[in-house]
Amino acid sequence: MHSETPTACYDIPADRPGRGELPAEDGACLMEARKTRTAVVIPTYNEKDNIKKITAAIFGVLPQAHIVIVDDASGDGTGAIAERLKDKNARIHVIHRKGERGLGLAYIDGFKFVLEHLDSDYIFEMDADLSHDPRHLPEFLHYARDYDMVTGSRFINGGTVQKRSLWRATISRIARWSVNILTGMELTDVTTGFKCFQRPLLEAIDLDEIRSKGYAFQIELSRIAKDRGSSIKEMPIIFTERRAGHSKMSAQIILEAVFLVFRIITQKLLNRGA
Repeated sequence: MHSETPTACYDIPADRPGRGELPAEDGACLMEARKTRTAVVIPTYNEKDNIKKITAAIFGVLPQAHIVIVDDASGDGTGAIAERLKDKNARIHVIHRKGERGLGLAYIDGFKFVLEHLDSDYIFEMDADLSHDPRHLPEFLHYARDYDMVTGSRFINGGTVQKRSLWRATISRIARWSVNILTGMELTDVTTGFKCFQRPLLEAIDLDEIRSKGYAFQIELSRIAKDRGSSIKEMPIIFTERRAGHSKMSAQIILEAVFLVFRIITQKLLNRGA
C-alpha cells in the first residue's frame, strides 16, 4: 500500500537543476536504509572486471544487504571470482546457472533464491557493470516503504544518461515510445533494469509464467505488476554506460522485445473480445 504524499528522502525537486548529479548523501536517509532487510540480485555474464567493484560499492552503502550473484556460466572467470567473494563475506550468495542463458532467466532464479532462503523485505535488481550507481539505493528504499515497486528512470525529470552511444540511446527512446503507445503502460523508462520490489509483490507473481529471456524481461515484469494494480513509483537515476566489459545487447534481444509488445497487444485484444 502506498501513501499519497511520501516524504522525500532527499530535499531535491523532481526537476532539480544540475542534471547528472547524484543527490547529496542524507544521513537520516542512509540510517533508515541500513535498518532494512534488503537483498540485491545481480546477474553476471563475463563481468570479471566489474564484480568486485559493484559488490564493494553496494556494501559501502548498505553493509547489511545480501547480494545474490547469478552467473550465467561466464567464460572469463566471473563465477570463480564470485565464489572467492562469497568465501570472504557470508552475505554474498552465488548461483551458477547451467543450460539456457538469459538475463530474465537469471533474475527469476535470483528472485526465487531470495524468496526461498532469505528474509529480505525489499528485493533489488541491478546491473553488474556499474551503470547503476549504488548511491541511489537509499532513495529507492525510502520510496519502497510506500510503493510495491520502485523503478529507476533515466528519462523522468532529473534523470539522465552519461556517455551513452547514440544508437543505444535511440533504441531506448524508441522502446519507451512504442511500448507506452502500444500497451498503455505509461512508464517513462520501460526497459530499466534498476528496480526495487516489496517482497509480497514478487511472492504474488508466478515467476515461472514469465516468458521473456532477455531485456524484454524488464518490460514483461513491469506489465505484470501494473496489470495487478500494484503501486509503482518512478524516480530519477543517473545511468552511466558500462566502464569495462562488453554490452550484451543483440538483434535477437531486440526482436524478443518487439514480439513481447505484440503479444501484449494481442492478449489485450483477446481480453476485450472475451
